[in-house]
Amino acid sequence: MKKTCLLLLFSAFTLAGQADEGMWMLTDLKQQNAAVMQDLGLDISIDKVYCPDNISLKDAVVHFGGGCTGEVISAEGLVLTNHHCGYGYIQQHSSVEHDYLTDGFWAMTREQELPCEGLTVTFIDRILDVTAYVEEQLKKDPDPDGTNYLSPSYLDKVAERFAKKEKIRTDEFHVLELKPFYGANKYYLFVKTVYKDIRMVGAPPSSIGKFGADTDNWMWPRHCGDFSIFRIYASKDGKPAGYSAENTPLKVKKHLVINMKGIKEGDFTFVMGFPGKNWRYMISDEVEERMKTTNFMRDTIRGVRLRALNEEMQKDDHIRIQYAAKYASSANYWKNAIGMNEGLVGLKVLDKKKRQQEALLAYGQENGNPAWKEAYETIKKIVAKRFPYVYHQQAIYEAMMLGTEFYKIPDTKTLLKALQDNDKKETAKAVEALRKDAEKFFNKDYNAEVDRKVSKRLIALYAELVPADQRISIFQIIGNSFGGNIEAFVDACFDTSIFRSKEALEAFLKTPDAETLENDLMVKYAQSVNDGYEATSNAMKEETDAYNRAHKTWVAGMLELKHKNNQPVYPDANSTLRLTYGKIGSYEPADGKVYLYYTTLKGVMEKEDPNNPEFVVPEKLKQLYEAKDFGPYAMPDGRMPICFATATDNTGGNSGSPVFNAKGELIGTGFDRNYEGLTGDIAYNPQLQRAACVDIRYTLFIIDKFAGASHLLKEMTIVK
Repeated sequence: MKKTCLLLLFSAFTLAGQADEGMWMLTDLKQQNAAVMQDLGLDISIDKVYCPDNISLKDAVVHFGGGCTGEVISAEGLVLTNHHCGYGYIQQHSSVEHDYLTDGFWAMTREQELPCEGLTVTFIDRILDVTAYVEEQLKKDPDPDGTNYLSPSYLDKVAERFAKKEKIRTDEFHVLELKPFYGANKYYLFVKTVYKDIRMVGAPPSSIGKFGADTDNWMWPRHCGDFSIFRIYASKDGKPAGYSAENTPLKVKKHLVINMKGIKEGDFTFVMGFPGKNWRYMISDEVEERMKTTNFMRDTIRGVRLRALNEEMQKDDHIRIQYAAKYASSANYWKNAIGMNEGLVGLKVLDKKKRQQEALLAYGQENGNPAWKEAYETIKKIVAKRFPYVYHQQAIYEAMMLGTEFYKIPDTKTLLKALQDNDKKETAKAVEALRKDAEKFFNKDYNAEVDRKVSKRLIALYAELVPADQRISIFQIIGNSFGGNIEAFVDACFDTSIFRSKEALEAFLKTPDAETLENDLMVKYAQSVNDGYEATSNAMKEETDAYNRAHKTWVAGMLELKHKNNQPVYPDANSTLRLTYGKIGSYEPADGKVYLYYTTLKGVMEKEDPNNPEFVVPEKLKQLYEAKDFGPYAMPDGRMPICFATATDNTGGNSGSPVFNAKGELIGTGFDRNYEGLTGDIAYNPQLQRAACVDIRYTLFIIDKFAGASHLLKEMTIVK
């Protein structure tokens, strides 16, 4: 594509008509989105939303733990996010004696706030368009495989060069992230500050935070208080630091104002967050591939795993707590895959994709540009050729890498080599390293007997899904040594491996030998899984490289056509900070059905089922409801609001995102999408796609009236 076209493509333009589709780069807001946002209702200057030279709302939005979003809601570092985003840390601190999953947790003093090992909160300090610099480096550096333009390791080196040139500080707490956008037609550098002393402050019981659980997940209407609260700590001089009892709450440069006035149909809203991944520039063949590989495997394999885990969790409270976070994580995208496939068919998304690609091909023919047709044909051929490898790789990933926990045993290659070389010094070092790695494997949330039972089902399911002549190498051992009996093989793993228990491993490490290690069944299994996954990747490598080049050309064409037609232009999500906007609104999922834009506490009482753990209602919440003791958090008509739906363009990673009103005040926290909107990762539907959000009034009500933690409200800036 000619340089002039690219310059035109990314220049300022005004969008016509509806503009709530899009996960917009903050750097483009002033030129590309400000006028439309203000026409829709934005009541503040765009510089108050994002300004590269001054403090703005952006500075109160954080990446929570790397997979969710959070927002700073007090001058002393309180961070609000979702209950399901904090779930792993709530579970980390839970035990049968202190079951915070069931009972909730509230620190009534700073001393009671609980450190969360491994949790980080990241601020985005600067966002820089470095496209010209990256393209200059790409021309200068050797690139024999032609893959530098997408290589994370190469882009990391370029980021380091740029930082050195521009004198940008980097260390453990000040990091850079350079990523490609628009199919690698542009590059942005994110300069970030990472805080590593994060403490849990408050979380409602799961009967509030996860009310409806799997049944209601990805559905609307919703009735859950999906929120939790953490606090950022820093050194005494206010700098990021590792955990220390001497650290103090961070004095932040920006925290959000909370608005308790409430919402109504048609109100303008906008959301900032870190959406994980979507694929808006796929061709129809890629959509079909996604349906038959990734989504199919998630549906099929996770369904079996979840049923097996649930059976064990129902038997024992200790196991329930051990596997709560693992179960929730697996269940989330199990249901997503089911809903996405249903929606892709029901909403005829393949037909929409075909119309889009036909339009670009026609545009290319009109302009005498064959590049887009060549890219399209290349992608079609690659998708057809790689299908069996993608299918097999997803089976390995879901059944064995995610499903069988003993796959994650520590790597033993270094120890084996030292033993084979008869190098006593290296053997001693390798033994200590393995002992340390084993501490992570034998963690408090690992249960060997649960793993044994689940693994039997998943390895057998893998064998059903993959033809015998294509299965990974461990099946030769299963066939030759166990007569094809998968259950006998798994039992042998758990009865004989050095990793069957901490004690067995320690006994081996006292007098390690190469023969035992070479013949260990768990070691053989883990290696076979890794080899199988790598083999599918290697089989696709040539196609992957060719696909990436064709995809870059195809996306450039799609962008040029969209620009010509004055349509929204934004890059696919890639876990970087974005903004999306739209209006609060009810919707009609099918003829004769209308879903209102809000829910109330009445719905919780209607859904209550004391015999179903997903729909248990805490006694105190029932008492507050019966007494209508809602304090200042009720709607004008006296009802207690819980959730609302708005037409913003969200996806995974937006969990915990702040939802702003027209004045840039916090009115809610995004936590989910609706079932009808699950196709949004591939194609946005403004009539049906909604973001489900916890109304900030319900959050404050639970903190104050339910938990009695009103001291937290005194930290916040709240307006009515």
